[in-house]
Amino acid sequence: MAFSLDQFRLDGKVAVVTGAGGRGNSIGRAYALGFANAGASVVVADLNKDGAQIVADEINAAGGKAIAVGVDVSNEEQTLAMAEAAKAAFGGVDILINNAALMVDVSYDSIDTVSVEAWNKAFAVNLTGALLCARAVAPSMRERGGGRIVNQTSGGAFPATSLYGISKLALVGLTTSLAKQWGKDNITCNAIAPGNVKSDAGKLLVPDDSPFIQFLQMTCATRPRGEPDELVGAAILLCSEAGAWITGQVIHIDGGWVMRP
Repeated sequence: MAFSLDQFRLDGKVAVVTGAGGRGNSIGRAYALGFANAGASVVVADLNKDGAQIVADEINAAGGKAIAVGVDVSNEEQTLAMAEAAKAAFGGVDILINNAALMVDVSYDSIDTVSVEAWNKAFAVNLTGALLCARAVAPSMRERGGGRIVNQTSGGAFPATSLYGISKLALVGLTTSLAKQWGKDNITCNAIAPGNVKSDAGKLLVPDDSPFIQFLQMTCATRPRGEPDELVGAAILLCSEAGAWITGQVIHIDGGWVMRP
């Protein structure tokens, strides 16, 4: 069959996007709006259900289909309830975007001083949360003939020099494991590794006058910072028919900061 731009469409698909609530400039919101624009029905999932409702209302007002679900991704019972809510509203799940993560609230103490409590908290959300969400939606994906999972890792994992980076590098390991083990079920699993994104959280952690921005300015092949919307195209590729043969990969979207041939 000849290639068609229609292969990028997501009509009839159901996408769960975690960490997608709130107002303003956020990566999760950009994913949710982008997938709705591509034709998917969207489950806007967030720890803050009121924030998720804001994004769901925005999608519905524009003519799309969305529901809001409150979920703590580190809680297995709540992730299962999220999957059930998606099934009740839209019939099942085809796509999971594991975007929910701790970044600003993660300890950036050195590895020899970071507390075990902080370590466990970061891994509970950034790694275990992705696993629980994937396991919650996998039965529905299998029932529907397959699915697509995209895990949000980070350029900060290459190399990992902080607790945040370590947790995101571990997520790459989960990505390749799920890709290998679930591939025969027509479930692909890939990861997106953003560079420094001008989301509200990103600017809070790395202000415009940060020395790190100056470092990126010298290091990146193009721009040192990107917008949340600039991540959406790659996610849609990975979740559409156009990207059906891609699995177990990490796509870096960072202006040429991390280059891995």
